[in-house]
Formats: sequence, structure tokens, C-alpha cells
Amino acid sequence: MRKVFSTACLGWALWAGVGMMAPMVTPPAIAQEAAMRVLTVTGQGEENIATAIAQVDLGVEVEAATAEAAQAEAAQRSTAVVALLRDRNVEQLQTTGIRLNPQYRNFDNQRDLTGYIATNTVSFEMPIDTVGALLDEAVAVGATRIQGVSFRASDAAIEVARNVALQRAVADAQTQAQVVLGTLDFNAEEIVSIQINGAAPPMPIPQPRLAAADSLAEATPVIGGEQTVNATVTLQIRY
Repeated sequence: MRKVFSTACLGWALWAGVGMMAPMVTPPAIAQEAAMRVLTVTGQGEENIATAIAQVDLGVEVEAATAEAAQAEAAQRSTAVVALLRDRNVEQLQTTGIRLNPQYRNFDNQRDLTGYIATNTVSFEMPIDTVGALLDEAVAVGATRIQGVSFRASDAAIEVARNVALQRAVADAQTQAQVVLGTLDFNAEEIVSIQINGAAPPMPIPQPRLAAADSLAEATPVIGGEQTVNATVTLQIRY
């Protein structure tokens, strides 16, 4: 009887010892809570760059008594304008519109045909510092419409500005995270997600009206401006 009791006590002691030496297991609820502790912050960044390229829409508009006459004169003037633009080595030259429209006059409830208007338009790009003189030359050889001028930075400048804007957006997001976590007495562990929400090239800056030349000897002044490249970065940080 004494041997049986001793064996039972020894077995209980061994079982208890094994239990005390077993590794601690984190409850699933605590592990899930730790995994859910993620701070999401969005940073903004921007960089201003000077424009260097003018995007021009130039046209010829002719009115004549017949469709044939209007179209023929518009074609002649447009040919001269295009020849000038090619001689000046403009970039991205293309035709953007060819139109021929009848013109009517309403009188005493009657609609009378008065003639036709032919319009040919082209677009092109060139450096801002030379576009004013070219516009004057284009008008001299036959252009009658300057439909619009907009400005943009060079592709290389936009790419550099994009990288700067992204760097500033990341720094902004990190600063926000440090302020929030520091205020709550938490420590950032690691970045678990990075999303670039936007770093698109800026839209060209429209120039609604060109200043008139002071005299025939002076070129039409054309002044560009600045573009802003924006970037947005979202970080998810575990703490």
C-alpha cells in the first residue's frame, strides 16, 4: 500500500513539473489585438518648377462667297503657316481641326445664305522664349487666329520635381505618425504598407490672352509661369 502511494505521488510531481516548464502560449485574442494595432497616415508633398515649353493652338479662318473659294484660300494660308512652323523646327506639330461652315442671315422670317467660313487649325510646342516672335511671323504669312497658348515644364524637370514631391510626402507622413504615437506613448515598430496615391504630372498652365506687341519691330511678349507637382503617400505603421 505504501509503494502504491509513493508511485502516485511521484507521477503527480512529474506531471506538475512538466506543466510548469511548458512554454507560455499567447491567447488568440491578444495576438489578434497586436496585429490590429496599425496607424494609417497620409502625407502630402509638392514642388514648384518653372515652365519652359509653350503649347500653341494656331489657326486660319477665311470667309468667302462660295465654299470652294473659302476652302482654297484657307488651304493656301495654312500651307504657308505649316511651312513656317516646319522651318522653325517646332515639336508635336499636328492638324487639330478642319471646318467649313455655311453662314446665314435671318431677315423677315427668311434665311438667306451669305457665304462660307473655312477654318484650319494646328497645334505645336516650342520653347517659351522664342514663341512670341514665331507667332508674329505666323500671322504675317497667313494665320488669323491664336486660339490658345498654355505652358508646361520639360519632362526632365517634371520627373525631378516628382521625386522631390514624393520625398516630402513621405517625410510628412512620418512626422504625423511620430506626433500621434508619441502623444499616445506608443513606439513605431515597422511600416507594413506603402501606397503612392498620386504623383501625376501637372496640367499645362493656360494663357487666356497674349499681350499685343508695342510695335511691328517688337515680338509679342510671352511669359510663362510655374507649375506645381503634387504627390500623396499613405503609410500603414504597426505599433
